[in-house]
Amino acid sequence: MDLTANLQQASQFLSQIDDDWANLIENVGECKLTFKPERSPYEALVRGVAYQQLHARAGDAIIERFLAIYDDAFPTPNQLLATEFDALRACGFSGRKIETIKGIAEGGLSGLVPSRLDADAMPDEELIKRLVSLKGIGRWTVEMLLIFTLERLDVLPADDFGVVQGYKRLKHLESAPNRKQMTKIGKAWSPYRTIASWYLWRVPK
Repeated sequence: MDLTANLQQASQFLSQIDDDWANLIENVGECKLTFKPERSPYEALVRGVAYQQLHARAGDAIIERFLAIYDDAFPTPNQLLATEFDALRACGFSGRKIETIKGIAEGGLSGLVPSRLDADAMPDEELIKRLVSLKGIGRWTVEMLLIFTLERLDVLPADDFGVVQGYKRLKHLESAPNRKQMTKIGKAWSPYRTIASWYLWRVPK
């Protein structure tokens, strides 16, 4: 089954959960989730760090300045490791994030950060457990890699602010569920938790 058919099937599946989901999907329309499968896990992680705790525009600006250092080509791990701290700081990376992306580059060279081929063969939880051993890399960053680079359709970032707040608004809750509660609730959305997350990011405020 191709990706478009998968997304359509996912939307139909979620629509049947209850009226709230049916109305959300009817209002938002078909899922237009886009992926970047051409990126290696190393590149995806570095990009993910740039966006941690920032709005998308701020992350975009950091990446634009970062790529400009390397003539708009994404740097190899060796190139990144050779880049001076001040040059990376000028892109907008914090000192902590610079330490993190240098660690990712080292992981790319050592094999801790797997190749795309190896990552494709690894189950979600195995890959998460492996990559969160990198300093500064949390579960959320790896989940974004699973979704947007590895094209996994059943990933629920259960402590993602947008997902949690979206569910709170969808169900008109007084308080947002915690990670454990969100994980339990999300089991009903499997095997399409990625697509459910995409729709929850779009629940009207």
